[in-house]
Amino acid sequence: MQERLKGTSDFNVRELEIGGVKVNIFTNEGMTNIQTVNDSLIRLTESFKERDDATGEEIYQFIETKMLFAAEMKDIYTFEDLFKMMMSGFLIVLIDGVDHAISMGAQGFQFRSISEPSGEINIRGSREGFTEPIKINMSMIRRRVKSEALHFEMLKVGNTGQTDVCLAYLDDVASPKLLKNIKYQLSKIDFSLILNSGYIQPFLESVQGSFFSDVGYTERPDTVCAKIYEGRVAVLVDGTPFALIVPYLFSENFQSIDDYNHKPYYATAVRFLKYISFAVTILLPGLYVAIGTFHPELFPPALLFNIVSSQETTPFPMVIEALVIHFIYEVMREAGLRLPRPVGHAISIVGSLVIGDAAVTAGLIGSPMVMVVALTAISSFVVPSLQEPAAVLKFGFIIIGGTMGLYGIALGAAVVLVNASALTAFGVPYLSPIAPFSLYAMRDTFVRSGIKTLQKKDNQVDELNGIHIGRQD
Repeated sequence: MQERLKGTSDFNVRELEIGGVKVNIFTNEGMTNIQTVNDSLIRLTESFKERDDATGEEIYQFIETKMLFAAEMKDIYTFEDLFKMMMSGFLIVLIDGVDHAISMGAQGFQFRSISEPSGEINIRGSREGFTEPIKINMSMIRRRVKSEALHFEMLKVGNTGQTDVCLAYLDDVASPKLLKNIKYQLSKIDFSLILNSGYIQPFLESVQGSFFSDVGYTERPDTVCAKIYEGRVAVLVDGTPFALIVPYLFSENFQSIDDYNHKPYYATAVRFLKYISFAVTILLPGLYVAIGTFHPELFPPALLFNIVSSQETTPFPMVIEALVIHFIYEVMREAGLRLPRPVGHAISIVGSLVIGDAAVTAGLIGSPMVMVVALTAISSFVVPSLQEPAAVLKFGFIIIGGTMGLYGIALGAAVVLVNASALTAFGVPYLSPIAPFSLYAMRDTFVRSGIKTLQKKDNQVDELNGIHIGRQD
């Protein structure tokens, strides 16, 4: 042990003699709770302080049967398992005369406290969000789902790092075939170290080259609980506050946990607003360029006059103008995300105002184009989970709109639709329940029916997010 740990300063070894038996204690500084270690040593030494003829087996039996404060206790027979446990913060005990080591749950590392998710704000729901330690995240799910059917299955992923990955699901609801497929995909990961859930997500996606992802993510424990009740499987990764949801459908991007805290008519209106905003984000710049370049007669006369007047003062074609201003916006958005939050917000707001006003004043771009970019930018924040594909697709529609007109826009929309239709999330079509169509599931897709209507089946709030993916065996 000491030979293999040579040169490593964060591992401590204490050699003790308890009851006449040599006992070695191994701890990991910064990951082991010192108070727990001290309590265990005091109790152990006090129990054998008046003896000097104890055996290693007696000390082992005492630890095994009477030191009940340790939540996790396990016998270890190989050096590989021993080092894995020690590097996870466990207290390791070696006893002379016993042919195996003992690991005791004494983890005590520091971690970020539970706080509200910054990317999934809600009005009336829970304010709790996942944090980095996987055990804390598991406890937040267990506190909400008090059922023996809730299973947490721990896996080790990564050749060297051996990162803890947990599958959370309801045993009587989740499909065994779905679980088997997820485990198989995780077994194919050949990374040395898994730092966050983004390393795992590509292995769970059905198609790598698609614009859309059939694997969702969330920071909210209540969202995870709702998904696993519908037959989904949540994938938790140690060290990241984001849980992956498998499978994840297109319609779920337009739904939130707050939908079920509001009246059905309001939740339905908000959903339609989200669908319209997504369409505006990817199509509006391309449509504006296509109509302005090839089909100006489609504009109302008053609007056409303003557009033509602004274009006479700009040196670039409309398609170049749109590409440049959208590129500048993406640069400012990325700068605002990477800088400290107060500075980032200032750069995003001030930069947009200053650059937009200066560009219009200098005659580089027209004021109608600034309005199009502003409306597109605001609409993109309405559906944050689709912001990545929307950012790429809008540039594609601008290019084909500026070169092929409305025919190009129609062709591009057809390509995107075919791309989304080709996705099959572990046997479930990505566009379900729209294609294939399910009238029953449409109760909670474009519209949000009342809670009483949603719970009619088996007295459960079923199919809250479009389609119920349950056991098929």
